[in-house]
Amino acid sequence: MPNTANHRFRRIVWPFAGAEIIVWAAFYYSFPALLPEWERALGWSKTELAGAFTAALILSALSAPIAGRLIDKGLARLVFTGSTLLGAVLLFSLSFVSELWQFYAIWLGMGIAMAGALYEACFAIVTRTVGARNKQAITLITLVAGLAGTISFPTAHSLVLIIGWQGAVQVFAGAVLIIAVPLSWYGCRHADAYEKNLEPPIKTTVLPVGRPTRSLVFWLLAVAFAAIAIEHGAVLTHLLFILDDRGINPETAVFAASMIGPMQVAGRLAMMAAERHVSMFTIAIGCFLTIGLAAACLLGSNGITGLVVAFVILHGAGYGVTSIMRPVITAEFLGKQNFGAVSGMLAVPFMLGFAIAPTLAALIWKSGGYDLVLQLAMLVAAFGAVALVCAGRLVKRA
Repeated sequence: MPNTANHRFRRIVWPFAGAEIIVWAAFYYSFPALLPEWERALGWSKTELAGAFTAALILSALSAPIAGRLIDKGLARLVFTGSTLLGAVLLFSLSFVSELWQFYAIWLGMGIAMAGALYEACFAIVTRTVGARNKQAITLITLVAGLAGTISFPTAHSLVLIIGWQGAVQVFAGAVLIIAVPLSWYGCRHADAYEKNLEPPIKTTVLPVGRPTRSLVFWLLAVAFAAIAIEHGAVLTHLLFILDDRGINPETAVFAASMIGPMQVAGRLAMMAAERHVSMFTIAIGCFLTIGLAAACLLGSNGITGLVVAFVILHGAGYGVTSIMRPVITAEFLGKQNFGAVSGMLAVPFMLGFAIAPTLAALIWKSGGYDLVLQLAMLVAAFGAVALVCAGRLVKRA
């Protein structure tokens, strides 16, 4: 590939990577990082607070196909940069809430911002613009953005001690505005230029254009992706509470949560080394099994620090690879043409899984404690693995 193409490629990937690490830290991980402080300072229950995040993620899921179609129509810069800017404004507004309805209203707006600013939108732009290098681009972006939780948890914890949760939210908003917004605009500008010079155009490889939802493969992928989202969302959102339930002190709990990010990066690096010897499909199945095993380690971790460490390693590495696995498997199984719309449709069950997870976990906790939450997380991960295996077998027969 000519040096000019490599230069354009880098001008897309690295700005997007920088934007995504800030956006994920501020838009997504700030919620579980600040959830215990909000419960203490605002006086609202776990379930009430988690409901706002659930509502945000539901709206994000419903908005994702729209964002994908707009990206397919060449409006990537408007969608990606505009959503990032909207999220910054809403985060800043969050610092002034005093009523529960205000908290919900802002997080509903954040749902729209997340639909156009997180991985789904970013990967749709990358997949349609860099052609055969989409997997390389996605891997590089997620290697950087995988550290978002590592930034968010300790940063939120430290800022709350210094300037309170309101100040912490304002700092996150400022980081998005000053860093993520310019980077997303810059990356989109070069993505437009790269796409115009891309040869040959992306073609459908498996299914006819516009008919992915008629395929059983699509629905099996939807189930598999939703399962992994439910498992991860339930465990991550309540992680600080789960660790406290197991007698882990707050400082250690924050450290454990922040180390999931580096383990995500480690998992992606391991995937890069392993993909020469095993297929992405095999790696994907391994992701489901790994996060299920991680939940089992956390379930048995009462008084056993080594099992908490094992959870961090397994959950971080296993879930980290899914960020690459989902768009790559989607492209391999369903084709690359109109990828923004197709990935947007598959983002609906995935984001709905995330959406219901925090509130579902809170309700299950009320009924049977966090042991029951973790047991169901293991079951959901296994169910997702079965759905993915079935999808893979159908594709092989096609």
